[in-house]
Amino acid sequence: MRVPLSNSKERTASAKNGENLRRRSFLKFAGFATASTAVMLSGCKEVLDKLPYPVDVDPDDYVLKTVRLGKGDTGVLNYAYTLEQLEAEFYIQVVAASGFASMFNYYEQRSLREIRDHEVVHRDFLKAALGDKAIGQLKFDFKAVNFEDKQSILQTAKTFEDLGVAAYNGAGKRLASPDLLTIAGKIVSVEARHASIIRSLVDTDPTSFAGDDIIDMNGLDLAYEPAKVLEAANPFILNKIDASEL
Repeated sequence: MRVPLSNSKERTASAKNGENLRRRSFLKFAGFATASTAVMLSGCKEVLDKLPYPVDVDPDDYVLKTVRLGKGDTGVLNYAYTLEQLEAEFYIQVVAASGFASMFNYYEQRSLREIRDHEVVHRDFLKAALGDKAIGQLKFDFKAVNFEDKQSILQTAKTFEDLGVAAYNGAGKRLASPDLLTIAGKIVSVEARHASIIRSLVDTDPTSFAGDDIIDMNGLDLAYEPAKVLEAANPFILNKIDASEL
């Protein structure tokens, strides 16, 4: 049962008290938020510096920061992480394309989805392995790819997969940790499987999976130095990648 206030003065006083309470609460919250933001920003400069672009700026209106991969094993892992980010984002967009189901048959769709899932796992694994030494999320440019054209997709996939295998082959010698070298070997073996699948989709020649454009006269897969790999990948990466310490 509601008990009425005894008179209008009491009602007016109650309203004023309520308004004052709300005002004090707002000011207290606003002051706390301002102080918290200042502390957060002052304590997270190192984190912000690692991002490819400022969090409060539209990436499309900003010249993206140069991303330094670092040196030693960290640099090599960040190098691999760069390529895995690129491949993962590419296949995510392939599978999300509006014409995906009409362009590819069941087998092709299944293969591309599995490749996408593998690349995402590789990307996330490397990010976790690097921890706070991982570079930030890169920004990519796939305007050269027509995601509504089957051949455009497959030719780009072929380029990325062949490049990825050659990149791992060329970077392995830079790893000091035997454990990391073993992991890199496991990843590159999967990338080689991807390359073979994509080549079988692009080319009807049954021998193209081991063509002489990727296998040398000794029967070994090609190995590329980071400079050559990044030169080939740069048209698709908006950030400038600094691999000078590798």
